[in-house]
Amino acid sequence: MPNVSSQPFRDRVEAGELLAAKLADYRDRDDVVVLALPRGGVPVAREVARTLAVPFDVFVVRKLGVPGHEELAMGAIATGGVRQVNRHVVDALGIPANVIDVVAERELRELERREQAYRGNRAPMPLTNKTVILVDDGLATGSTMRAAVMAARQQQPARVIVAVPVGAASTCADLATEADDVVCVRTPDPFIAVGLWYHDFTPTTDHEVRALLGKDT
Repeated sequence: MPNVSSQPFRDRVEAGELLAAKLADYRDRDDVVVLALPRGGVPVAREVARTLAVPFDVFVVRKLGVPGHEELAMGAIATGGVRQVNRHVVDALGIPANVIDVVAERELRELERREQAYRGNRAPMPLTNKTVILVDDGLATGSTMRAAVMAARQQQPARVIVAVPVGAASTCADLATEADDVVCVRTPDPFIAVGLWYHDFTPTTDHEVRALLGKDT
């Protein structure tokens, strides 16, 4: 019999359903909100929020990719002026501060564009005294999620929970020192990349994000 824990998810919807099952203790609680890291985290988070019967919204965070190797995160930025730098990557590659600044400025423009595209004039969901569940479709280096945790904490929530369908075991363990809890449905070894653990890892579009948020008619 195949080891289910080592099998890829069908798609982000199935991943969200399985993740929600791990978060059942948060169902029907009026102090819980689910925040999705767009774009890939939105279909996952929608299933989580639907199953738990709690509100959900987007929480915009942008990875700072190493120039020429953009999939490798040297840090991330998030709404609220948060910038998180991955010192291991930056120091190992000798990336100067001005290069980080240039990439951060470009990603800030995209962050602001997404905020407008997804939210428009609607105010962000208040997080003070809430249990905030931050959801993405997976964790590789964790830089983007780490920035999200930092940004969420600025709003003084009661608790911050990181929840993903799949992640590198070391990254899930590292984030457990920064979040109040980390829920990783699967931590395969070797991990390699998030996309390998989905049969369908088609990029989520802005239109799909808006539709899942109920902003498109």
